[in-house]
Amino acid sequence: MDMWSLLLPLCVHICFCSAYEGSGQQAYGDDEEWYSHAFKGSAWCAPIKLKHGDVSCRTPRGHHSKNAMGARCKIRCKQGYESQSTEVVCMASKHWSSNYACREIRCPKMNMPINGGYKCSDGSYYNSRCEFFCSPGFTLKGSKTATCQFNKAWSAAVPTCVDEEPPKIKCPHVKDKWAEPGKLTARVTWDTPEGMDTADGILTDVILKGKAPKSDFPEGLHKMSYTVLDRAGNQGSCRFTVRVRVRRCTPLSPPDNGYMKCDSDGDNYGATCEFTCTGGADLQGSAARVCQYGLTWSGSDTNCAPMNINVGVRRAAALLDQFYEKRRLLIISAPTAANHNYRFQMTNLQHAQCGLDLRHITVIELVGNYPAQIGRIRHRLLPPMLALQLRLLLQIPQRSFQMVLVDKQGTDKQRYPFPITAAELFTTVDTFPLRKDEMLMQQAAGQTCQP
Repeated sequence: MDMWSLLLPLCVHICFCSAYEGSGQQAYGDDEEWYSHAFKGSAWCAPIKLKHGDVSCRTPRGHHSKNAMGARCKIRCKQGYESQSTEVVCMASKHWSSNYACREIRCPKMNMPINGGYKCSDGSYYNSRCEFFCSPGFTLKGSKTATCQFNKAWSAAVPTCVDEEPPKIKCPHVKDKWAEPGKLTARVTWDTPEGMDTADGILTDVILKGKAPKSDFPEGLHKMSYTVLDRAGNQGSCRFTVRVRVRRCTPLSPPDNGYMKCDSDGDNYGATCEFTCTGGADLQGSAARVCQYGLTWSGSDTNCAPMNINVGVRRAAALLDQFYEKRRLLIISAPTAANHNYRFQMTNLQHAQCGLDLRHITVIELVGNYPAQIGRIRHRLLPPMLALQLRLLLQIPQRSFQMVLVDKQGTDKQRYPFPITAAELFTTVDTFPLRKDEMLMQQAAGQTCQP
C-alpha cells in the first residue's frame, strides 16, 4: 500500500470535521457527484431544495455530506415567508426531521362587513392590502384599509357600515281649493307619497301630521307634513300646505225695523238670507237673497217701510184685520179727554214709546161719546162711526175708563178698568208665547231700549 492510500481517509475526516465547525455552505457543491461515488451506500436524505429561502447545513463529514445522516440545516425564509421549523436534521430513516418548505405568510380570512365588502391586492397573504367599501346608502366607520402583517395579523379590524343617510320624501303639491256652494269646506284629495332610501329602497310606511286626504278641510291655511323612517331609524320629512278659500259676497245688513236670517256663513257663495219686518212694517224688495258665484246677491235691496194703516174702512173688523199677525193693540177708552184715569195713563205711556215699539204695541185712543167721540191712532184720526163700531165690537163701555189688550191673533187677552204702569203692561206682554221668540230675535239683532 502506497502513502496516498493511507492519507486519503484521514484527509476526508479532517475536511468533514472542518465543514461541521460551521462552514455555512449551501446544500449544493461542485464535488457532490464525486462525493456521492466516494461514499456510495451511506445514509442520505433527499437534497433540500428550498424556494424563497436559504439553507445553512453542518455535518460531521464535511461540507460535501450536507444531506448525510446527522446533518443539521438551518432554514431561513425570505421576508413574507415562514417555515414550519427553523432547523431540520437528516434522520436515519433518510427523511428530514420536519417540513422545511418556506411558505408564504397568510393572515386569517377576514369577515365581510355587513352591508359592505372589501377588495384585496393579494388575498390574505403577507403584505396584501385590503380596501373596505360599503353598499350605497351606508357610511364606513373604522379603518378604510387593512394590511396582512408578518405576525399573521391584520393591521386594522374590520370596519362597520352604518346607515346614517336619512330617507327622502317628496310631499304632494296641492293647489288652493274653493269651498262648494253653501259650504265653508272643500274636499281635498292627494296621493300619499312614498319615502326613498338609498340603503333600504322604497319606504311605504309614512306618517301624516294633519287631516287625511279625501277629508273636508275648513276655510283657511292648513300646515301638513309627512315623516318617514328607515330601518336604521333615520328620519326624513317634508311639509306642504292646504289652503281652502270661500267665495264671499259683500255682507248684508238687516233693514231698519226688520230681521235678517242667513244660513251657512251668511255671505259665502250659496248662502241664503231671508228678511222679515218687525212690528207690522211692510217688506219692500226681495224677501230672500242668495250669494251667487259672481259674488253678487240675487234680487233687490230689502227695506221695511212703516205700516200703512187704512183708517178709511167702513167696518171695525176690517180695521183690526190690518193688524192681524203684525201688531198688538192697546185700546184705551175714556168718556172725556179730561178723565183723570185717561190723562194718567197717556202720560205714563208717553215716556215708554220705545218699549211699546219693541213689543209691537199700537195704541188706539177712543175718547168721548158718539157722535162727538174721537178715535186716534197716533196722529191719524178715525171716523166717529168707525170708532163707535170698534167699541161695540170689543164691548167697551162709553161712559167709563177701560183698556183692552189684544194680541196679534186678535184675541182679547186682558182688560183694565183702571190705569196701569208701562212696566206692568210690558210684564204681561212678555209672557205671551210669541213674544219669547221675538225677544230671541231682538237679542240676536241687538235691538234694545236704552234707559
